Amino acid sequence: MKKTLFTLCTVFMLANLNAQSIQEGINHLYADRFKNAEQTFQKLLAANPNNADATYWLGQTYLDRDDNDAARQLYDKALAANGNNPLIMVGKGHVLLIDKKIDEARQLFESALTVSRTKKGDDPVILNAIGRANVDAKDGNLTYAVEKLEMALQRDPKNADIALNLGNAYRKKDPGQGGGKAYEMYKLASQINPNFAYPYVRIAALFSTQKQWDLVLENLNKAIQVDPSFSLAYYELFYYYFFAKQDYAQAEATLNKYIGTRANEDKTEDDYMYSQLCWAKKDYDCAIAKAEGVKAAMGAKVKPRAYKQLAYSYLGKDDFANAKTNIDAFFAREKEGFVPTDYQLKADIYTGGGASCEEVYALYIQGAAADTVLTTKVDFMTKAADYFKTKGCKIQEADMRMAIYNTRKSPNPGGLFNLGLNYFQAGNLAKADSLFTAYNTVFPDSVYGYFWRGRTNYQLDTTMIVEPYATNMVQNYRKSLDISFKDKIRYRTQGTQSALLLAGYFNNIKSNRDSALMYVVKGLEIDSTNAQLKGIKEIFDKQPAKGTQKPGSKATGKPSAALRKPANKS
Repeated sequence: MKKTLFTLCTVFMLANLNAQSIQEGINHLYADRFKNAEQTFQKLLAANPNNADATYWLGQTYLDRDDNDAARQLYDKALAANGNNPLIMVGKGHVLLIDKKIDEARQLFESALTVSRTKKGDDPVILNAIGRANVDAKDGNLTYAVEKLEMALQRDPKNADIALNLGNAYRKKDPGQGGGKAYEMYKLASQINPNFAYPYVRIAALFSTQKQWDLVLENLNKAIQVDPSFSLAYYELFYYYFFAKQDYAQAEATLNKYIGTRANEDKTEDDYMYSQLCWAKKDYDCAIAKAEGVKAAMGAKVKPRAYKQLAYSYLGKDDFANAKTNIDAFFAREKEGFVPTDYQLKADIYTGGGASCEEVYALYIQGAAADTVLTTKVDFMTKAADYFKTKGCKIQEADMRMAIYNTRKSPNPGGLFNLGLNYFQAGNLAKADSLFTAYNTVFPDSVYGYFWRGRTNYQLDTTMIVEPYATNMVQNYRKSLDISFKDKIRYRTQGTQSALLLAGYFNNIKSNRDSALMYVVKGLEIDSTNAQLKGIKEIFDKQPAKGTQKPGSKATGKPSAALRKPANKS
């Protein structure tokens, strides 16, 4: 049929309208306006049920709002009608990745490439979709994603969406290392399309991990500048003010702007954010009312975070029973994994409800395991140890500080002494003994390890007759006393206490008056004013040595009562 000018113009206008509508839907999706995105793609499908682009992006909308079942059903239906459409094949492969069917997904991706391949090479649209799927899915192959996205960008270097996805792939593939390459791709995306707000939000996310808050604020404001309706930028800006700055007035103002960009959207997100704001202001009744409203509105589809928000809010009211109900529900429903603060919250709630030190310790250990960054893991564990100290959970404090020591890449061996003290105070004397022994091996000229190992072994057997504790006690107190002579002022306490314990041992246990007197004299050489040592010396001076009593003397030769119980002071 001969096409008239009108017919050709009409075809062009319809094609252009379809492209504009697809992009409009994508803009809604990237701004997290899921309902608007869904409506846009649904209208396109109502006009043309075979519109593969609209089908693919509608499925992506479902996936982004965590409605995986809807995406699965959509792609299955589309493939049943047109099993050779490469874009729908990639969408289905995306769902298979989420379902952990990795091999099946890979086969679909490769089939989609084969079907769409031309003489010029692989289709950049299909390459981009494959990369996006593998970056988004938890079980995606990030090396494969980078490979396909780099190929896509070579084939279509002016495509801002490809550059954005490649930046995401770099960042996720190499956490902490891929930030530089990710930044380059995000900048490229913003240069290709100066009106594209999303790259600036991703750049802000990079800087937030480095706590460079000025640059976070700068890039979020840039996103709003290039697209004042970009809801996601206001969302992130709300949390910038909420968490980083704790400026709740600015947070509320930003939240209202966020709500203003979300006409026709589900209001549960708005209510959830307001619940957080009420909690921060300590208006716990408001926080609970908003979060309970979210639960009621979403029903079975309520996200686990609503339960966590309620747990925080009930904890704020010291309502530990309701707080426990909600934190348990959160842990039962959350499938994406936990962060250390989740366990901190659970520990606070359980403690308030009367949980034992052992139960709370287990929660903190799980929280530490959830943190993959060494510095923040150590910070979390240190806070846990300090918490146990305030609660008087001595053995848990000691165990946590031991865990911190073992977690550090290059722990200072000097810390072995403090660990020994922790276990001594907690009553785990065997553990304390092993730590003081290890400390003495590293620091053989330090008085502290020997002195405290002597004390530990005395506590292990206060009768001073059970081996190996008696021998260990004597050997370590002797070493402590010897080192004390190197600095009599600095080590006065260790020297005099060691002398007293040794004098008591030899007088009372070994009945060796001469050795006992020798240690009393040594102690007085360190501190001639020590009242206890002086008193014992006077008793010895009045009591003649064995075998030298005068005829008819009443001296019995028994140990002096002053030495029967050795002193045990720090």
